[in-house]
Amino acid sequence: MSKAPQIKRDFIADHVRTIPRSGIRDFFDIVQSMDNVISLGVGEPGFVTPWHIREAGIYALERGRTSYTSNYGLLKLRRSIARYLSTDYGLSYDPANEILVTVGVSEAMDIALRAIINPGDEILYHEPCYVSYHPSIGMCQGVPKAIATRVENQFSLTAADVAAAITPRTKAIILSFPTNPTGATLGAEEVAKIARLCVEHDLAVITDEIYSELTYNGVRHASIAAEPGMRERTIFLHGFSKAFAMTGFRIGYACAPAGLLEGMLRVHQYAMMCAPIVSQDAAIEALDRGAEDVVRMREQYKLRRNFIVKSFNELGLACHLPQGAFYAFPSIKTTGLNAREFAVKLLEQHRVAMVPGTAFGPSGEGFMRASYCAAMEDLEQAVERIGKFLRNV
Repeated sequence: MSKAPQIKRDFIADHVRTIPRSGIRDFFDIVQSMDNVISLGVGEPGFVTPWHIREAGIYALERGRTSYTSNYGLLKLRRSIARYLSTDYGLSYDPANEILVTVGVSEAMDIALRAIINPGDEILYHEPCYVSYHPSIGMCQGVPKAIATRVENQFSLTAADVAAAITPRTKAIILSFPTNPTGATLGAEEVAKIARLCVEHDLAVITDEIYSELTYNGVRHASIAAEPGMRERTIFLHGFSKAFAMTGFRIGYACAPAGLLEGMLRVHQYAMMCAPIVSQDAAIEALDRGAEDVVRMREQYKLRRNFIVKSFNELGLACHLPQGAFYAFPSIKTTGLNAREFAVKLLEQHRVAMVPGTAFGPSGEGFMRASYCAAMEDLEQAVERIGKFLRNV
């Protein structure tokens, strides 16, 4: 039997070879191989999708709704999105050519970056941040530049730090508030200052507002897209995964002036064509009749947030009270362990999974991300196990 010819060439592209594995998924490969684990790790809502939204998807299938849609998405959904953003965010977008339905916000972010980046363009983002921003910029051959946020500011972003990071090569900034992993929010005053910087330096803005319905204690979310001079330079990204508990539906959207959105559509039409029609029908139901579900789930997250943050502080792990999203970000610096050591030991010894802060960038060292989406009884048991772990560190 003859030997197969040996491949000498490395077929993987250079810019892909340098992309790291997701710090979240890499860690949870370990979790999947273990029993009796309480997971505070995955950013998945602790509720199933509300029944009436699921029923809309089922009814779509029963009616034979299994075709492609327009590249833009269903016009009925785009009209619902436009009404929702006008009422809740004070934003005005034309459903005909300024709203694009995508396969989750992840696709929306990807095509936004691919639409605006030329090789060598510098893109700012704040850190700790969602794991995809840095590699996504790199895959577009842009230059990612992190702006570190600080615990003394509850990991919010300041206009002063943005101003210090801008260079002549800077083309855009990515904002994501409320923030995964820290739960940070951005107040209206700072939003206005950052908006003025973007106008002054002629920067594009990509604002990922997937957690914007999930704010607490009367904190009102402010979108930079609504600031003076920002509409023409802003790509607004949002979706249904978090507030409506629709992660598996993989449905999101992007809004931007027609010229910017046309660039994104050119990528979307070849990469994805359209989002699933069943998910689009379910999304219409969510927007039109899902407001009470969002409030109900948010109130439960608030109770769980209060419990987990109080517990971390009582255990000696200093933790600020996050004002948005559904993550706590406790400090583990008093233990003498780095973030990965803490995560691995806690998992191996007491079967509690949290994500090392370093999964979200170097400025996450010394912290852990704990999702408080889990049921209260699981949170209570996790706190008990963490307490036992800390007594023996």
